[in-house]
Amino acid sequence: MTDGRTQHSPQAGTTRAGTGTPGTGAPKTWAPGTAAPGAGAGSGYLAYADRVWSGEDTLLAHFTGAYAGEGLVRVGERTGFFPAFANVAVFDTGTEGLVMVDSGEARTADRLYAAVSAFGGSGREVRTVVHTHGHIDHVFGVGPFDAAARARGTEPPEVVAHEAVAARFDRYTATAGYNSWINRRQFGVPGIEWPTSYRYPDTTYRDRLTLRHGDLTFELRHARGETDDATYVWVPELKTLCTGDLFIWNVPNAGNPQKVQRYPEDWARALRSMGALGAEVLLPGHGVPIRGADRVAAALGDCAELLESLCAQTRDLMNAGLRLDEVVHRVRAPARLLDKPYLHPAYDEPEFVVRNLWRLWGGWYDQNPAHLKPAPERALAAELADAAGGAPVLARRALRLLAGDEQRLAAHLAETAALAAPEDREVARIRAEVYAARAAAEPSTMARGIFGWAAAESAAVAEGTDVESELTRSEEGRRRAAGAISVGVTDEDTCSCGGARDGADGMGPDGGTVR
Repeated sequence: MTDGRTQHSPQAGTTRAGTGTPGTGAPKTWAPGTAAPGAGAGSGYLAYADRVWSGEDTLLAHFTGAYAGEGLVRVGERTGFFPAFANVAVFDTGTEGLVMVDSGEARTADRLYAAVSAFGGSGREVRTVVHTHGHIDHVFGVGPFDAAARARGTEPPEVVAHEAVAARFDRYTATAGYNSWINRRQFGVPGIEWPTSYRYPDTTYRDRLTLRHGDLTFELRHARGETDDATYVWVPELKTLCTGDLFIWNVPNAGNPQKVQRYPEDWARALRSMGALGAEVLLPGHGVPIRGADRVAAALGDCAELLESLCAQTRDLMNAGLRLDEVVHRVRAPARLLDKPYLHPAYDEPEFVVRNLWRLWGGWYDQNPAHLKPAPERALAAELADAAGGAPVLARRALRLLAGDEQRLAAHLAETAALAAPEDREVARIRAEVYAARAAAEPSTMARGIFGWAAAESAAVAEGTDVESELTRSEEGRRRAAGAISVGVTDEDTCSCGGARDGADGMGPDGGTVR
């Protein structure tokens, strides 16, 4: 089998794959709801993870760092799990040190290093780090391990990733300003500055790559899903699957409206392939572990079925010649799947996935001829406002629509009024009210972030302040602006479709950055 393995030039180094022989012993298993062997302090976390699976608890404690002080949770005899905004898995290979899958974000890097060092002990350092994709909340924890190796005078860990990760880092550097702005809006954090310096992989691969360290085998398989550079890792001796962001305890992030192309159909195929492995432990990129073969199979199968349904419906409607607008409003995600604890639309949502499929299969033209070569938005808004009797008339109509629970229509009119009269304070106040209401009603982090930012923009016009001042008026806003953000969680105070309210979707001081 060819694996397309290469050495990437920005970080010089030689391939240092392990040469040990994989073990042949049967994997050790345990019943869900009981502590893994050697779990120690982590047993409380594993019991909590089982409650999340059954719907008795939510992801809030995981994302707010309630279990972060316990070091690595032992999910098996040779497996440690770092529960954080972006999770990290660590495997003890026996004679050849540790292998780490993902490395988390910059703010948790030192804590990760301390936890992994305690897990391995003296002389059992991290030999290899596999990055499941290039998102910055998964790749910024290698620094302390590199520094420790330099201090010891030994080789730093070998970083392995798909070959497209390097191109992602190049693109991130070239578009740092744009990424700063879109993530400020998405998470309501005005101080985000996108990084421009990255730890490039030492070794890359194209389709599949097998690494053998000590008693363990690590099978790396490429898949397109949330990203074009995704890797999932299968450790057959332990029946353990590391999914990266191919499974995140939310509707798959396959439609993010501000980010590059996602691949829902390829993603579904990858989920089916992972489901066929017979894994007994699933360690996700975000959220809690899933233990037990039946549970793992159900989670992966349900996630695949959701994407397959969205793909099939969208394709059928496109083939029937419908416009994008009609397709978006006709596709319906199966409610029985969205009710699963691991498929709430609390970060991304099905409507956005449909739009991404249109972009993937049909391009950017939405089949509305007026949108092919449109007039400038402000010019169109001025004409509509003039026809209606002025921008304030449109804005007041937006308020009446809002009161009648016609939020989507209200947003159209408020936006048109603000484009026609950008300095009008009455119009700005109404636009702020409309988008604040929209943000409060939305299930997903993405929609809430965009609408919340729009509300702050208009509030700043109305009050003569700035966006940051308006975003930080509330305690929740100040917490977000300090970097307390998330991929979305659910709790008892949320709407039925999983959107958190009253600060329930936030992160603690070690919360994630941007995705």
